[in-house]
Amino acid sequence: MKKVLLFVALVATIGFASCTNKQAEAEKARQDSLKEVARLDSIAAVEKAKADSIAAVAAVAAADSLAKAAEQATAKVK
Repeated sequence: MKKVLLFVALVATIGFASCTNKQAEAEKARQDSLKEVARLDSIAAVEKAKADSIAAVAAVAAADSLAKAAEQATAKVK
């Protein structure tokens, strides 16, 4: 009878230990996932800022070239 009770206690202890370990692993996996999402969001924000900056520079360059073309056209008319 003592062996049966000892075996049941051993199984219960192993069960609790394995559940705790699985919970810790699941929490670590969740934290790692959140860190990866934050990293990808940061990269996306930087890429968007770069694209916006390039678009702004292109718009200014296009406006400048349009203004120069207009100046040249009016100079030829005069």
